[in-house]
Amino acid sequence: MHPRQLIWDKIRRWQRCVFSTIAKSNEDSVNFLPKIPHFNHTPAPYNGPSSSDLLKRRNQYLPTFVGTYYTHPLNLVEGKMQYVYDENGRRYLDAFGGIATVSCGHCHPDVVEAIVNQSRLLQHTTVLYLNHAVVDFAEALAAKMPGELKVVFFTNSGTEANELALMMARLYTGYHDIISIRNGYHGNATSTMGATAQFFHKFNVVQTGIHHVLNPDPYRGVFGLDGTKYANDVQDIINYGTFGHVAGFVAEAIQGVGGVIELAPGYLPAVYNIIKKAGGLFIADEVQSGFGRTGSHFWGFEAHGIVPDIVTMAKGIGNGAPIGAVVTTPEIAKVLKHAYYFSTFGGNPVCTAAGLAVLNVIEKDKLQKNAHVVGSYLKDRLNSLMEKHEIIGDVRGRGMLLGVELVKDRKLKTPAKDENLHILEQMKDMGVLVGKGGFYGNVLRITPPLCFTKEDADFLVDVMDYTMSKM
Repeated sequence: MHPRQLIWDKIRRWQRCVFSTIAKSNEDSVNFLPKIPHFNHTPAPYNGPSSSDLLKRRNQYLPTFVGTYYTHPLNLVEGKMQYVYDENGRRYLDAFGGIATVSCGHCHPDVVEAIVNQSRLLQHTTVLYLNHAVVDFAEALAAKMPGELKVVFFTNSGTEANELALMMARLYTGYHDIISIRNGYHGNATSTMGATAQFFHKFNVVQTGIHHVLNPDPYRGVFGLDGTKYANDVQDIINYGTFGHVAGFVAEAIQGVGGVIELAPGYLPAVYNIIKKAGGLFIADEVQSGFGRTGSHFWGFEAHGIVPDIVTMAKGIGNGAPIGAVVTTPEIAKVLKHAYYFSTFGGNPVCTAAGLAVLNVIEKDKLQKNAHVVGSYLKDRLNSLMEKHEIIGDVRGRGMLLGVELVKDRKLKTPAKDENLHILEQMKDMGVLVGKGGFYGNVLRITPPLCFTKEDADFLVDVMDYTMSKM
């Protein structure tokens, strides 16, 4: 290695060590700003409309009522692995991954190749015809599932997948009542909106047969880490809110939108037994925690030692391609024989080709292992940051599904929502994109592509440290 490179490597290592312990200024008050890791890619020149023009037209033609991030919204025009580029060619470290959706990396060449090749051959038929892309992916996906979970229904999204799962549970059991966890998010259609337990994700429409139980939140929950005590509330709901039987229980292994909350240890196994005694099915919502994102396991539910009756998935399944899936047992799947269930785009050849490429890339590039190794390293660094900054109340999650909860007072756990928005904005200005979430809007969500490196983790934490130090 060239002597000059050795010197710069030593300087960077020194900066990383010093950054989280002392202020970033020398005797002349010259700031040492964190430097984004080197990346060998040059974005293509952009000649499209400006961000100001796009924002004006978006507000006119796309009144979704979901505001963009940041005071000056980003116009992102290109992506490559864990980085995205704006209209001016500036590079950002994407630590949000399109809301835990970009699993392999932006425009991963293998996924792009699969999509392009299939698009050239056949973009769409329906499942009324045979096509190997659909069957190949279903077979590969079933091989990743435990037990008798071997039948796959493809959908367009996580919402559609959860809608189908809830309907199947009701049809199979003959019961109507569904139990979900407070603060959980499962979609925005009628049944899934009912199962979602956050008022700002609900509209005033009829939502029947849904019961919400205590959230087994180790940080804010009334029973702390005692999962079995939270599970007692499930039994109480069955005893006092139903006729003694339920269709099912649906839960995320780690609540994503709710602020990256890991469920208290022992909770899901205890609930599983309660639900089974009440005649219900157990539905695992893996929309955000699946496909190796938690690092320790391929599916989030595996960390709890249970095998669900139905598993739903989306987001990371296609690395950005619009696809979801429901996986269940052959016995449960039979309930759809009683009527004509059909999804026009469920099992689209292009999307399923992308999905199979994603599975292959996760295996080939060892992305689950990387999520575990780099995610653990990142979490350790975030925990060290918590020792320095009082505003950090909790650091949680697994692998590359992490959350940093900000509070005004650690004892009172007063949510620091405004501060969270400020930090989000300042980190963007320094080149790092993270998400926000949680019931109070005070959690920084970190869900990067699984190709994230330790150098990326260092840059993210150093930028967060710098931003918090300047508050």
